[in-house]
Amino acid sequence: MRTTTIKIAPLAFGIIWLAGSWNAGLAAETKYDPGASDTEIKIGNIMPYSGPASTWGEMGKIEAAYFEKVNAEGGVNGRKIKFISYDDAYSPPKTVEQARRLVESDQILLLFSPFGVPTNTAIHKYMNGKKIPQLFIGGGGSKWNDPKKFPWTMGFQPSFLDEGKAYAQYVANAHPDGKIAVLYQHDDYGKDVLAGLKLGLGAKASMIVGEASYEVTEPTIDSQVVRLKASGAGIFMNFAGPKFAAQAIRKIAELNWKPVHIVNIPASQIGSVMKPAGLDISQGLISGGFVKDATDPGMADDPGVKRYLAFIKQYYPGADVTAGTNALGYILAQVMVHVLKAAGDDLTRENIMRQATNIKDLEVDMLLPGIKVNTRPDEFAPVRSIQLRKLVGDRWVPFGPVIEPVDEK
Repeated sequence: MRTTTIKIAPLAFGIIWLAGSWNAGLAAETKYDPGASDTEIKIGNIMPYSGPASTWGEMGKIEAAYFEKVNAEGGVNGRKIKFISYDDAYSPPKTVEQARRLVESDQILLLFSPFGVPTNTAIHKYMNGKKIPQLFIGGGGSKWNDPKKFPWTMGFQPSFLDEGKAYAQYVANAHPDGKIAVLYQHDDYGKDVLAGLKLGLGAKASMIVGEASYEVTEPTIDSQVVRLKASGAGIFMNFAGPKFAAQAIRKIAELNWKPVHIVNIPASQIGSVMKPAGLDISQGLISGGFVKDATDPGMADDPGVKRYLAFIKQYYPGADVTAGTNALGYILAQVMVHVLKAAGDDLTRENIMRQATNIKDLEVDMLLPGIKVNTRPDEFAPVRSIQLRKLVGDRWVPFGPVIEPVDEK
């Protein structure tokens, strides 16, 4: 059973799963940093529960549910997880405020799965200056893989740079004479995917004939889509957030434009993007992926999917099983628990990072077949492989081989 405390403030609320006392007969030799004790491990989290990226707030809710499951089963090495999650409304200044609150007031051991590239950028130096792990960021910024300059920060999913390279590899092979138009969010997130596309195209970067960006505060991107159609492109790269990606899908249909349409991973959700945009006009869209689709009939007998669905039924009933955000939150929580278990009774921040940077061929329930978690002290990118998928009906159907990133020399 869980006790939930909700703290409400302007644009901020906390979801705190309080751990009960637990006497586990710990070994005599234990090491703790602030946030860890014989009975609990404090994990901090920052999510956009409100604001323009609120769709992604579901990740925080399912992570909380997974830690509830872990606690119900006895915790991690006898310790319960206390998960403290605050809202930043996808606003970098608010992210700074909430990070300071978690570190200086709540005294967390580590920050887990904070969402967003611009938001995590705002606290990047702060977390490293404090030497507090900033682990498994929910956002594919390539900057999270920089162990020399930022040894306390690690992403998880394929970086937006790698994602852009994967799309470049696909269009260069499948549409070598094509013309590309790109819509992208005007921040580190959108710029990273665009940069990866250009790096992957290399000498063929001239295929890009139109670019248009938008700010998350804009009400619509209709005018940008109109301009991109006028470029004469037959390939449309939709590097947008969920709300704007759906707008672009609708506008393209309204204009009777029929390009090869590629939408990036963060905006590939069936429930929050494709259905609101219109499944009928979304057919044939292409996206990358690394997460299993729990509704795929071909996955019905997959043991990992079965465990995921059983978890949803018991600990988060009513959750949208079509949402990749939920599957990703589940994956991240599983990997976080793996790291905590490996840390044993040495719950120092230094040892947490040591375990997080020495993961070898870890398979978790909802990663696609052939995709595993691997890290090294000099390689902070847990997942780099990408599987291309095409929207058929109400699900993504994988096609082609798993794409491994090619690093420029």
